[in-house]
Amino acid sequence: MKAELLMRERRVLEVGFIEVIVWGLPEPLSGSTHSFKYRLAYVVEGECVLRHDNESGKGGHRHMGGKETTYVFVSVDQLLDDFLADVAEWKGE
Repeated sequence: MKAELLMRERRVLEVGFIEVIVWGLPEPLSGSTHSFKYRLAYVVEGECVLRHDNESGKGGHRHMGGKETTYVFVSVDQLLDDFLADVAEWKGE
């Protein structure tokens, strides 16, 4: 079985846009315990100011304010909720 694109969405916001890409994988990436590959980004004026992603060997993490922190993946729905909460926090909402 190959990777399957589960979600690809771009939403234009008042300031910038968010892009969400989630793939279903036949098996977990090295460093992850789930079978998803994801990248969620918030881009303002051409600069990615916030990103949640996972990569082989590194597992889930987020980039915010120039810092990278570990992200513990629970589910795709929770990932989306957490990302949108981080976007709201970055925007000062």
